[in-house]
Amino acid sequence: MSDKTQVKADTGRSDEEFVQELKTKAEAEGIELVGENGLLARLTKTALENVLAAEMDTHLGYAKHERSTEPGGNTRNGTRSKTLTTEAGPVELDVPRDRDGSFEPQIVRKRQRRLNGVNGIVLSLSARGLTHGEICAHLAEVYDANVSKQTISNITEAAMERMAEWQNRPLDQVYPVLFVDAINVKIRDGQVANRPIYVVLGVTAEGERDILGLWAGDGNEGAKYWAHVFTELKNRGVADVLMLVADGIKGMSEAVESVWPRTVVQTCIVHLLRNSFRYASRADWEKVAKALKPVYTAATEEAALERFSEFCEEWGDKYPAIVRLWENAWAEMVPFLAFDVEIRKIICTTNAIESINARIRRAVKARGHFPNEQAALKCVYMALMALDPKGTGRAKWSARWKKALNAFDLTFDGRLTATRR
Repeated sequence: MSDKTQVKADTGRSDEEFVQELKTKAEAEGIELVGENGLLARLTKTALENVLAAEMDTHLGYAKHERSTEPGGNTRNGTRSKTLTTEAGPVELDVPRDRDGSFEPQIVRKRQRRLNGVNGIVLSLSARGLTHGEICAHLAEVYDANVSKQTISNITEAAMERMAEWQNRPLDQVYPVLFVDAINVKIRDGQVANRPIYVVLGVTAEGERDILGLWAGDGNEGAKYWAHVFTELKNRGVADVLMLVADGIKGMSEAVESVWPRTVVQTCIVHLLRNSFRYASRADWEKVAKALKPVYTAATEEAALERFSEFCEEWGDKYPAIVRLWENAWAEMVPFLAFDVEIRKIICTTNAIESINARIRRAVKARGHFPNEQAALKCVYMALMALDPKGTGRAKWSARWKKALNAFDLTFDGRLTATRR
């Protein structure tokens, strides 16, 4: 099987039969499937060189072995060798040249040393937290491709340009719910310290999860910081937010009121429970969770107070810190108790949020720590984009959303549909 083997159409065989025949011939001749000079690399070489030849025909206006109709016109001028990194391994291409140097190939551009599929592999591995050195080693081991750390860095840096566009894209006019959550990352700025990366995630009126953006903090954020974040969202088109769910972050309520005065601020029940477990013995986690469930699932605030009194009687002496935690968060814990059960389900449905956090934490944990804030943001951004192949940060939220949509519109006096008209 020579490097110049042409793939020809054969109407007498199916694609599967044709591929199997190629594989059988390769195995008979001792040719590997992947790697340098492997079957896939040879097929890739043949396909790319055929396209390059066709592009040259189009550029010159006549096919190979034909003559130009213009005396003294541009002509072919041999080929130049070029090694291309592909998913099938390194491929040595013979790229055609023209005499006046005006040929600009499109399938493999000048100075291009890798196919776009390799870029996708690099970004995918980076999104999973692999370091540049680990990505280089993976490409060398799996694809027999020698890619430098600087090349990996250049590929991932291009993602930052897309991040800037994504972070400034226009947003919907109204969001029934916004969730604000933080992922702590280790940043080496003089010394390694924990820093929060805040993720603002919205539920759209169509029931999609929409990640609105990322913001780095220093752990001392207050009302001024959050007013800046929310004003940025408002300037990008968010005219109204019905509910905002967060983990009792300092200064957030004041900032929300200054930007969206009618927004209801709700403490995240999941975070409240998780924080409660910090004060309890692991052996009691299940019992404490069971005792607290009647509090946040009560029909009314009055009923919730009764259930909380019962919890205090049972666990107050052993875990007074949990009691104090819920008392301090009470004012922002109870608003959703006044709402329809469908709204409660959406507010307490955290699967989509937890899946996002889990992906980010895996990527962050794999990296250990970051040299600066931008490197941390890049890692988190690529982890988020890996959740959505379209690169928008959107995904379907919940099959129950239609019922919740009607409940939100009724509860909030038509604000949801009025803003969308």
